[in-house]
Amino acid sequence: MATFRYILRDTWRLLSRHWGLSLLTLLTSVAVFFLVGVSFLFVLNTRYLVATVEGDLVVQAYVVNSPEALETVARKASTYDSVSSVRIVTSDEALERLRARLGKQAEAVSLLDENPLPPSVEIQVKRAVFASVIVRELISMPEVEDVVYAGAVVERLERISSFVARLSLVILFISMASASLVLFNTIRISAYGRKEEINTMLLVGATRNFVIFPYVFQGVILGTCGALISAVFLWFSYGFAIETLQRSLPFLDLLTDPGVILRLGAVLVSAGVAVGWICSWLAASRFIRLASRSH
Repeated sequence: MATFRYILRDTWRLLSRHWGLSLLTLLTSVAVFFLVGVSFLFVLNTRYLVATVEGDLVVQAYVVNSPEALETVARKASTYDSVSSVRIVTSDEALERLRARLGKQAEAVSLLDENPLPPSVEIQVKRAVFASVIVRELISMPEVEDVVYAGAVVERLERISSFVARLSLVILFISMASASLVLFNTIRISAYGRKEEINTMLLVGATRNFVIFPYVFQGVILGTCGALISAVFLWFSYGFAIETLQRSLPFLDLLTDPGVILRLGAVLVSAGVAVGWICSWLAASRFIRLASRSH
């Protein structure tokens, strides 16, 4: 216990003696982990948007006005594993939908002598990549007159999501490398500032771990506090951004679950602990190893 108290005392001395460098390291750590968190949230929202659009993707197959043809197309579509649901839409039901969409202008529909809308089969697919295959199969059927779907939009969203994921990996690598380099240099400068003291401690028989652990705790504290502060910033800034976007673009379906931010914050804090521990251990052990060789 006494040894642990001495290590904590030396850790506080390291933080307070180089408080300017510690503050700069803390601010850099906050900025880096905040950037990492924003990148992750952007990727998660992009993927969530793609999944939502995919879940609502419907292939509309317009069929010749015949009950047998409707049943044939519906039965054929139900055999595909990539189809989640199949629904027959009659001409009358299609006309009612059109009236509902037109609202106040629905009176224009009543001027028509007969219903011009053909019956159709609505096919909901599980993934956008399956839509083109199903469309080719449906077009080849003689009962199908035309096929309409918005698969191109989802395919573009998938490409965007893939690009954003790769970009975020690059940002993550650069950010973590920057945080590691800053922490590594901070510990090296702290160790160099106590060079004579470290040499004296090693000469009187202090163990390497006793000398190293204050620097390790220093790195862990700076890394953890930086990640924790960035997680708090993410919590408030993400909530504000979601409210602003929903007011401006209410049709966008974004992640609003607070648990996502909490889990992301836990990941950032864990990363702060790991980066702080590893970088400070490497920096301090390397310096002390060199100091030991000089004796």
